[in-house]
Amino acid sequence: MNPPDDSIGSEAFYRTLVENASEGMLTIDTDSRIVYVNPAIERILGYTPEELVGSSKMQLIPERLRPVHAAALQSYIESGEENIDWNGIELPALHKDGHEVPTLISLHEHEHDGERYFTGIVRDISERRSREESLREQNERLDEFADVLSHDIRSPLSVARGYTELAHEESDAPELEQALEALDRIDALIDDILEYSREGGFVDEAEPFRLDDAVRAEWSLTAAEDADLRVEDIGRIEANESRVRELLDNLFRNAVTHGGPGVTVRVGPLPDGFYVEDDGPGIPAADRETVFEYGYTTRDGGSGYGLSIVKQIANEHGWNVRVVEGSDGGARFEFTGVDSLARADG
Repeated sequence: MNPPDDSIGSEAFYRTLVENASEGMLTIDTDSRIVYVNPAIERILGYTPEELVGSSKMQLIPERLRPVHAAALQSYIESGEENIDWNGIELPALHKDGHEVPTLISLHEHEHDGERYFTGIVRDISERRSREESLREQNERLDEFADVLSHDIRSPLSVARGYTELAHEESDAPELEQALEALDRIDALIDDILEYSREGGFVDEAEPFRLDDAVRAEWSLTAAEDADLRVEDIGRIEANESRVRELLDNLFRNAVTHGGPGVTVRVGPLPDGFYVEDDGPGIPAADRETVFEYGYTTRDGGSGYGLSIVKQIANEHGWNVRVVEGSDGGARFEFTGVDSLARADG
């Protein structure tokens, strides 16, 4: 933006900008005396500019920190060495009513009529701190969940595996082989969920694999007996195969749940990704924006977590996902941004 011409009055123009800024601005001299305050400070700290100008900045600083602030300013004036991060430092400020406000302050030094001044741009970060605290509490709950998952689920899983292996030694029934594969899959899912809960849900173990092979393998474990899978040659992608199979598991179960045991599911490539669609009743257009939210379900007894997990896994990989109407009227989930997707032989 170009400065205004002299006829407008540049000083008045810039003063208007400062006084209408959403961030607080406060200027002090070398004695910590406040010489300017913009109106936004009142929203952050409760004081009007008139109440602060001419007073010491120390009234805005919690008592326990006043010696530190005074020493830091004096040290800088004498040495010229910045002993804090002037580009943004988190400091508590004292509100007029006595409570502390977490703030982020950026500092700038300037001269006027031969005098040195220091201006702080003050941002209230209370909401950010609140979000951080909520995240901390959420992580604590995830840690508790991980402990329960690791012990209370793995113990009966080990018992089930032991009995299934004993039965398999006595019989070659293919159902027992499938049961062991399903138990392996559950064990892998527990590992993934534990890693997600403890490390924040970012994919850090990606490797190339054939997506169509993963589709067929997951379908054999999750599909209804009369359901039909039609999968095209999608080729290799680079991703976390276990997490992608979990994504497919949720989509297949969703298709069977809503489309019935005779549903047909198609999986195929897109120019920069892949799709999974079924010929079930589909998802109403009005619900396509909310279908990925936690708790969304149209079925009695449904958890409402399946499609939110799909969205979460896509996000972990940096993919985009959307739901549209399928070619046969059902639900079609399109995943794009799969940069390494390439059809290949091997």
